[in-house]
Amino acid sequence: MKKLAIFSSGTGSNAARIIEHFRDHPSISIRLVVCNNPAAGVLSIASEAGIPILLIEKEQFFHGSAYVPELQTRNIDFIVLAGFLWKIPLALIKAYPQRIVNIHPALLPKYGGKGMYGHFVHDAVIAARETESGITIHFVDEQYDHGKTIFQKEVAVESWDTADTLAKKVQALEHKFFPLMIEKIVKGENPELRP
Repeated sequence: MKKLAIFSSGTGSNAARIIEHFRDHPSISIRLVVCNNPAAGVLSIASEAGIPILLIEKEQFFHGSAYVPELQTRNIDFIVLAGFLWKIPLALIKAYPQRIVNIHPALLPKYGGKGMYGHFVHDAVIAARETESGITIHFVDEQYDHGKTIFQKEVAVESWDTADTLAKKVQALEHKFFPLMIEKIVKGENPELRP
């Protein structure tokens, strides 16, 4: 059984989909939700699903152990970032090489980097009058939104779209594809870059 930890900072809509997808999976199990925000909605999602929670604080994450011992004690094999807003420290990347995956609400390398998350991304896409946006699922390295791309899926940006309507379109892609791609990655299958 491969054991996964979900790192999340917010409402947890992607985390909820991932938890549901793997609820009765024969070989992959969500064993931990890691959160840096004691008021995050994802905590109640984890509690309702009976998944243990690890609340983390900045000093230990960035300048201490990066919580690697806690993850290893729980035999975590793979880390999924689902709306987690802190940069991943090098100690954690070294402990889980090519085993930390993130989803970004745009077609990287466009609209990535520090400060580019949530509505900031969609505002920028609309302001630039892009004709498409989408999602990128990628491995995590030492730079924001930089690691090797695993999967991308596009969605059209119409002339009448706003940041809010685009956010809904992109979130629908996230909910549909992120759990499926996580399953493929963890099982060692090679996801198609564009299905």
